[in-house]
Amino acid sequence: MQPYRTVAFHTLGCKLNFSETSTLARQFQDAGYARVAEDERPDVLVLNTCSVTEEANKKCRYVVKRTLSRNPNTFVAVTGCYAQLKPEEITSIPGVRLVLGAGEKFNVVGHVEEIFGTDKVVSLTSQIRDVKDFIPSYSHGDRTRTFLKVQDGCNYFCAFCTIPLARGRSRSADISTTLQSAIEAIEKGAKEIVLTGVNIGDFGTSSSESLLDLCEKLDQLEGVERFRISSIEPNLLSDDLIAFVACSKKFMPHFHIPLQSGSDKILASMRRRYRTDLYQQKVLRIKELMPDACIGVDVITGFPGEGEIEFQETRNFIIELPVSYLHVFTYSERENTTALRLNDIVPIAVRQERNKILRMISDKKKRSFYESHMGKTLPVLWETQEDEGFLFGFTDNYIRVKTPYNASLVNKSQLVSLSTLNPEGVATCALVEDFEKALLH
Repeated sequence: MQPYRTVAFHTLGCKLNFSETSTLARQFQDAGYARVAEDERPDVLVLNTCSVTEEANKKCRYVVKRTLSRNPNTFVAVTGCYAQLKPEEITSIPGVRLVLGAGEKFNVVGHVEEIFGTDKVVSLTSQIRDVKDFIPSYSHGDRTRTFLKVQDGCNYFCAFCTIPLARGRSRSADISTTLQSAIEAIEKGAKEIVLTGVNIGDFGTSSSESLLDLCEKLDQLEGVERFRISSIEPNLLSDDLIAFVACSKKFMPHFHIPLQSGSDKILASMRRRYRTDLYQQKVLRIKELMPDACIGVDVITGFPGEGEIEFQETRNFIIELPVSYLHVFTYSERENTTALRLNDIVPIAVRQERNKILRMISDKKKRSFYESHMGKTLPVLWETQEDEGFLFGFTDNYIRVKTPYNASLVNKSQLVSLSTLNPEGVATCALVEDFEKALLH
């Protein structure tokens, strides 16, 4: 019988990684491990990595070093995208005992059991073309929102991206299997489920099913209040799907649509599968059907060939669009991507300056979007106590709200009247019951 052991987890990167980490955690708990916090000197640390940027790789090294400074005897296992792309680099990090690529990720418990207590250092990665299985996953216990993995991998091979090399070709489970995962999450208390994947618009690509078909089935489930669609490519965001969300009571009016550049020249160089006219069309269609919808945008600054003209095209395009916030990324060179063969490299300092400019635009967009909703009554799903004395949550259209802490509201929905924005850009509110009482007096 296995001796009692503790395990902790650290997740870098995207919502998809969070859903998979939760699945790994359940596997360890089923095997008799007790889950503890990272700072509790665990016997085992599982680090699920990202490799979108060089900064993500540096974070991996930092987490390993910090863990071992707390407990030099912690068994460190590393998996995720960075592990698939650069296993030798991770193996060279002092203290790492196990490195697992995409094909072995969900066998981590067995591999830990096999070498725990020895002095072995093991690295297991297979060719990404051989990784074809889809492993259903959903997060639980980490956040109020549950991330439901509905798709993995990508067939697009954009010029800047290593994800297809780290996760393989696009694949998904069928609708019935995905529904079962959603039901399990609901039974564990999930009130809001975010559909996540690498390229979720590609759901059902190997069958006759579609993302819209899946959403229609999810919309019928009992016991869950909210669904959100995470990042979806504009060319895969159909008008039918937009119309469905507009009519649904459970799918929230919130979209996150990668743009990456507002220059058609750069989009072509990036090997993106749309141009700015289609992107604009999708945004305007959403706003036509859902005027209060929140729309997030991914954008990359400093891609090769992005001169001042191209950057100004991006800047002006975003300013004119009725979008709500930006996720701004500074382009960083990644091994084995076609962007490395491009000329007209943008200096690092210029990339960083453009990043600052776009972040300022994002701040203004977000504040304007929030301010346009002050005085409105909207539903909020309250989450956890993040700051002393306050409870935080999000409206249906993703406005962050705070209220004095009340334990009875955690993971509950509540109508609120939005009042003001504090200096941090969080909306204050009055609970509708209190608001109505105030009106009576």
